[in-house]
Amino acid sequence: MEALLNPHFPLDPSLPRGALSAYWVGPRHLAGDDGRLYDAVADTLAGLGWTSLTIARGRRELDEPLEDREVLRSTVLHISPDALRWAQWVLPDEPFQLGGLPIAWQVSARSDASSPLAEWSAYFTAGIPGEVLTDFLLAFDECGHPTAALTGPEVVLDAVTTQGWLRDADEPHSTAMHATFTSRLSFGEVPPLIQDADPRALTTEPDETGPFGWQAWAEPAMGAPYVWAASFGASVPHNLVAAFAASLSSNAPVLRRVLPESTRDRLLRAPAI
Repeated sequence: MEALLNPHFPLDPSLPRGALSAYWVGPRHLAGDDGRLYDAVADTLAGLGWTSLTIARGRRELDEPLEDREVLRSTVLHISPDALRWAQWVLPDEPFQLGGLPIAWQVSARSDASSPLAEWSAYFTAGIPGEVLTDFLLAFDECGHPTAALTGPEVVLDAVTTQGWLRDADEPHSTAMHATFTSRLSFGEVPPLIQDADPRALTTEPDETGPFGWQAWAEPAMGAPYVWAASFGASVPHNLVAAFAASLSSNAPVLRRVLPESTRDRLLRAPAI
């Protein structure tokens, strides 16, 4: 599909009041999640044959009707057929934040189905384009060994620079950014609380450097609130992060009905007919 994208394309006057217009928009990394991040991911996982479980924790008084039960925490867990990988929709819990945004999806993997512990986890906030997360999960589902390190970190930077992103002049081997400086991808020390099998994630002293992993975020202007953020544990295979990076930097437009307020003036858009 080819369409001329116009950042100032007016709303369609033929639509009834209150109806949502649909647009093809770009760049993808600023397009937001269209308000349907859960559905986009859950539909993909269901199509791959993953099993979904709803876990609710709450408080219920003796003889209290079920409909009056107070739910304190709730999450939806999706598990792959081989039980080596899973994804949790944790937004209702809001366990912690990245870049000031609540975590929406936590994706984890292990090498042995009998182990209760994940060897690595990756975290994605609300606002991240659903296409980027689903492409990451498709690569995650297809890989035979989700914890095996098959490549080095350079493959991640190659994935974005081949699509026009720029290497940071000061850190060319660890950081790349969109040409408008609105989104960045960086390999550096993993933030606190990111779960990982690397023992340094738990034992690093305050004055020591912890394990390195990939981080990505969209910041429409210097000091502005982030549109989204993502963090990958140190043990996440680089080839999986590369799949995320390739989708994030893709120049293909995405379909949107809801545009982020902070980036809508930066988006090129054409009506979806």
